[in-house]
Amino acid sequence: MTHGVPNKRLLMVMPYSQFVRKAAQAGFEVWAIWDPALRERAYLDSVAEHARELLLTDFSDEAALRALIASTVRAHDIGTVLHLGAESSMGPVVAEAEALGISPNPAAAVHRLNDKGALRALLGEHGISPVRSELVLTTEAVAAAVSRLPLPVVVKPTRLSGSRGIALIRDAADLEEWTGRVTAAGHAGPYLVEEYLQGPEFSVETLSAGGTHHVIGITAKHTTGAPLFVETSHIHPAPLAPDDDAAVRTLVTRLLDAAGLVFGPAHTEVILTEHGPRVVESQTRLGGDRIPQLIETATGYDIEAEIFRTLAGAHIEPPTALHIASVGFFLLPPGRLAEVRGLDAVRALPYVHTLHFPHAPGDVLPPTTDSATRHGYVVVDAQSPAEAEERIARVRSLLVADVREATAPKGTPR
Repeated sequence: MTHGVPNKRLLMVMPYSQFVRKAAQAGFEVWAIWDPALRERAYLDSVAEHARELLLTDFSDEAALRALIASTVRAHDIGTVLHLGAESSMGPVVAEAEALGISPNPAAAVHRLNDKGALRALLGEHGISPVRSELVLTTEAVAAAVSRLPLPVVVKPTRLSGSRGIALIRDAADLEEWTGRVTAAGHAGPYLVEEYLQGPEFSVETLSAGGTHHVIGITAKHTTGAPLFVETSHIHPAPLAPDDDAAVRTLVTRLLDAAGLVFGPAHTEVILTEHGPRVVESQTRLGGDRIPQLIETATGYDIEAEIFRTLAGAHIEPPTALHIASVGFFLLPPGRLAEVRGLDAVRALPYVHTLHFPHAPGDVLPPTTDSATRHGYVVVDAQSPAEAEERIARVRSLLVADVREATAPKGTPR
């Protein structure tokens, strides 16, 4: 694909509503494909608002999805197919787009980055970011791999995101807990078993065009730690020493070169170990956890809009931070929410940009086991990382939730 596509007709699969709006603002005519089982009707209506047409299909039926892409491309003379949503349906979309000759990336490059096992193999092949690991197919094989590697190790399904199915295995009890959890949740293999990387963790957002990769920003990550590693907060830009910052940027650029990525965003997670930075995983999409909003809050740079401006031919100019931005997630005790206080007080704080608390009295709060089961978030600005942490702590102290033990319906076993 040449930089700056001449055909401004764009088919997007699983586009979030703001993607369609920003693509239209960049001069594209947009056709959109969504799975109606994944979003409520009101959200799909918001996607359709800026699209020429919204088409619906079951993403789990790969043959039907590919057929719909092909027929839409031919019927409307589409110039580019993009998938910037969840990587679970990205593979068949990129493969079909490549077969039609209108994919901005080779399907192999997307697979090498999105699949955790393929990523480890790629890194090993190029001698980048050495990490001891084994790729196995079953939970029984995980147990055998755990016995061969020095403990502790991290185990995770290769095709999931959002901390689902991940665990730190320190002993037999941890392995038993993980096996029961992934079996109950239906998290099928393959599984990656790899050495536990110790050190601070960072998310690296990049935007590529013509095979050249630009680091847009590095975000520091805080998690619950073992065993689930659920993210609790992020700070952008990350407070990194210059040498460490340069090493992280170089590592991620080498990875994207090795994968053969040509265009678009990538989100790469890196741990800064005592032996240097090591890649945890990567995906050919924007980072979650409000990272695009953090970038915009700290720098004024709208990375979502820049994807489409870049596709239209604009040059990529990475931003400079004006101040600090941080997101803090709420991890409340599980149970029935009886009352919540402090929401208005939080919204009134001058440094609060967004407060998201999607629960009301009577709702049952789930235990936090992954990113999807956290209980909301707040985005703040600050002049330093320390001030950002203080402001997140202030918000958490103002948000007072009265959570009671959930009462099971009559006749339900407990």
